[in-house]
Amino acid sequence: MTEIFTPFLTAFILAYALRPVCLWLEKHRLPRAAAAAIAMIIGLGILFSILSLFIGLLKTEIPLIKSQLPSWIENTQAWLGPRLSEFHINFDWVTLKASASQKIAEQLNQNADTLLSSTLDTVLMSGSSVIAGFVNSVLILFVMFYLLIDWDHFFQLVKKAVPLRAQETIHHLTMHADGLLSQYLRGMLIVISIMSVFYSVGLGIVGIKGAVALGIFTALMIVIPYIGITLGFSLAVVAALLQFGPGTEIIGVLIIYALGQFLEGFFLTPRLVGERIGLHPVAVLFALLFFGKLFGFFGVLLALPISAVSLVLLQYLWSCYTQSAWYQK
Repeated sequence: MTEIFTPFLTAFILAYALRPVCLWLEKHRLPRAAAAAIAMIIGLGILFSILSLFIGLLKTEIPLIKSQLPSWIENTQAWLGPRLSEFHINFDWVTLKASASQKIAEQLNQNADTLLSSTLDTVLMSGSSVIAGFVNSVLILFVMFYLLIDWDHFFQLVKKAVPLRAQETIHHLTMHADGLLSQYLRGMLIVISIMSVFYSVGLGIVGIKGAVALGIFTALMIVIPYIGITLGFSLAVVAALLQFGPGTEIIGVLIIYALGQFLEGFFLTPRLVGERIGLHPVAVLFALLFFGKLFGFFGVLLALPISAVSLVLLQYLWSCYTQSAWYQK
């Protein structure tokens, strides 16, 4: 069932995110179909730009891993070998070095094409075949296009299906969820833009190769709470180690990410996004795991927006429960 619902859910969320662009184009006297098509092109352009940055990051890091691995093993041998000898533990460092170099050469290509293709397979397929991934991609684009064109008509049909006595309540909940999601999306776009500049400039000052790609990637990963910033930080530390080895550059990266977290967590997010969705950190992690399990990679990206809608419904149900005569008596 999740394979069926995932494309439609993804298309709905993407159409919701691109609808302001579509409405802006319609206000400038573009036909609705043309406005929807241009909005989708803009969205796809942003997606491909992100993928290009990711490819650039891979092209920078993978050759460094291949070239620096032998010296890493030699440094590890020089530091760890004498300590292990005290406990009469001996490693065949020559064999280890040759084996590790061979494995790295087999797994990583210089142009990162193999790693990129496997990543795209994971994103598009979520465990299905290549054909299923392609069909899902086409289906998402098709559904998203017609949602952008018939957005108002679609919700009018949904409204007619709701009993008259419940329409006012449903309308109120929908507007509440829409306001929460709109605030979240607008705020996150601004936060990502600011943090992209911050991390890119900071990593560039340190001297990290591919600082712009790594900085933007880290900022984009903010949409995945806790996990995203950890991934971006880990990549930055690895990049510094590969280029400079253990040294002051690592300290520079630590300072940049500490300042970035302070800036994003204490100033930008509270002011621009509010408290985001208002979920407890444990609930956020549960949402990431739950929706990731149900909908794969897209479930992780959509976990917080879906949680926002769920939170509105839960708050309403809790209000009804606490105001009921059964609860009060």
